[in-house]
Amino acid sequence: MTRNPHLIQWHPASWQSRPAAQQPVYSDKAALDSAVAQLSRLPPIVVSWEIEALKEQIAAAQRGEGFVLQGGDCAEGFDDCESSKIAKKLKILLQMSLVLLHGMKKPIVRIGRMAGQYAKPRSADTESRDGVTLPCYRGAIVNRPGFTPEEREPDPQLLLRGYERAGLTLNFVRALIDGGFADLHHPEYWDLDFVRHSPLKAAYEQIVHSISDALDFFEATSRRPIHETSRVDFYASHEGLHLHYEQAQTRYIERQQRWYNLSTHMPWIGMRTAALDGAHVELFRGIANPMGIKVGPSMSAEWVQGLLETLNPNNEPGRIVLIHRMGAKEIDKRLPPLIQAVRATGSPVLWMCDPMHGNTESASSGLKTRRFDNIVTELEASFRIHREMGSWLGGVHFELTGEDVTECTGGARGLTDADLARAYKSQVDPRLNYEQALELAMRMAGLHPPAKR
Repeated sequence: MTRNPHLIQWHPASWQSRPAAQQPVYSDKAALDSAVAQLSRLPPIVVSWEIEALKEQIAAAQRGEGFVLQGGDCAEGFDDCESSKIAKKLKILLQMSLVLLHGMKKPIVRIGRMAGQYAKPRSADTESRDGVTLPCYRGAIVNRPGFTPEEREPDPQLLLRGYERAGLTLNFVRALIDGGFADLHHPEYWDLDFVRHSPLKAAYEQIVHSISDALDFFEATSRRPIHETSRVDFYASHEGLHLHYEQAQTRYIERQQRWYNLSTHMPWIGMRTAALDGAHVELFRGIANPMGIKVGPSMSAEWVQGLLETLNPNNEPGRIVLIHRMGAKEIDKRLPPLIQAVRATGSPVLWMCDPMHGNTESASSGLKTRRFDNIVTELEASFRIHREMGSWLGGVHFELTGEDVTECTGGARGLTDADLARAYKSQVDPRLNYEQALELAMRMAGLHPPAKR
């Protein structure tokens, strides 16, 4: 198996010579080229030193010295670039990380599915209603959700608007964190409405008080503050789906002597775009970012091994995150052979579990949903299988929101199919609400094996 990726032949536009799946068709190429050229001149959304810092933290998690929490919206809309909505997403991720920190006794790496999750893969290129067929909605960065020819026409100007919204979102998150919003001394800053009425209220408040008491004791006895608790690192991620957008923000950083995708800290490749000879793999192989790869039940051991050979030929720690999404019914059969296949390559990877995407189904109303019990089943199986295989599950990947939506059934409040229509807001896939997300964190805090000594 060759370990030479021939990177000398790579450049940010070399993907254009490969088959490119899940890309919109623009009728005005000149307008597309103009938008891409403008994006290429605009400041980056993230910087290389942040990307390298995340890579170091992922490498530590690969060694069992940390745990990665990745979560956020299935697909962001431009209307989500609103201070209250952004703050709520950050709050639930901070709450979950607090619970995981308490239960796992190890650093938690926080990565948001936000500030760029504007494009979505679709199972079909078109959608039909009442005898009318139009291009499908591919996300806010491509076209608009309304069912008219004008709204479904891919618009290159949306690339620029997506860049602006991503930058505004991440800058607000940074401002909150730098201003002390994430200070462990003041978790009351993160309170969401559930604290007042949730069945989980007592358990969560006990964790908060335990951590606060421990901080107070340490700082009183040592007579110095723990500076690391006053702010946290927070990173952004999105699926690197729209190749013109990703290409435009890919830059060569002279002092690093490497190319980086500066639209986000950690892009990922979805299952629909992970073909070894495809355009997405071609673009990803040349960038220095840590990167996720979604791995599903249809992917063979040879396929995954080929991805590792192409995307991490030098076996660099912290570079590859394998996000398995098998489904509760398939995970016991499909995951162990992949763990063995990856181990045989010698490539260091961080294994993460996405228990959402393999468990999507349709309710009797026709709405897509996910059963909380199936999500928990896959999550529990993931921890167990990795433990039995002598492997390490180092992270989780959730679609969630800080809002009180009713899109997934089950959980502490026992949502049923009849509850879905009450607050179903997602335009694509169902998300965990804040209470369901926190319940998962509490379950994980008890599931995870003790920290390595």
